Amino acid sequence: MVLNLPNLLTLFRILVIPLLIGCLAGGGIWADIAFCLYVGACVTDYLDGALARRQGLTSDLGRMMDPIADKLLVGSLLLALAGLGGLHFWSLYAAILIMLREILISGLREYMASQNQTIPSTRLAKWKTGIQMVAIGLLILGQGGISSFHDVARYFGFMGAVLLWLSVIPTLLTGTGYLKATMARMRV
Repeated sequence: MVLNLPNLLTLFRILVIPLLIGCLAGGGIWADIAFCLYVGACVTDYLDGALARRQGLTSDLGRMMDPIADKLLVGSLLLALAGLGGLHFWSLYAAILIMLREILISGLREYMASQNQTIPSTRLAKWKTGIQMVAIGLLILGQGGISSFHDVARYFGFMGAVLLWLSVIPTLLTGTGYLKATMARMRV
């Protein structure tokens, strides 16, 4: 394992997930701590790639672990929010679509790897992840915590649900694009 700073940041993003979910499940002030941990995890998502490129520390391990860390963070929090009743305004269905796409793309990437090929990430996929991360942050804030003024928390929850639904558009577009790219390479 290449233990450089970018890879350690990616590993941090994975290791913080159980603590983040535990805090989220605790409710009250723990939900606010979960939000702070989540923001820290999101910042590492930006920093690991930026540092790796700037310092010439890109690696196969980093390229593999970064999307896995993103999927684990997003997927586990969507499941936790669903279990805690934090997905309102039909956003549970947006979460299901997001999870289905992530599982499909993981399978496609696995198949392509078995063929010694890759599916490169697109700029739209990075935007998709960014929108999902902001949406999840708002959904976490919608759980209450210190900002337990009911109307404020409800506003965050509503905005998070709207953004989660908006993220479904690039989610489906990129999923379709990856599927088409994989199918085209299968025919070759």
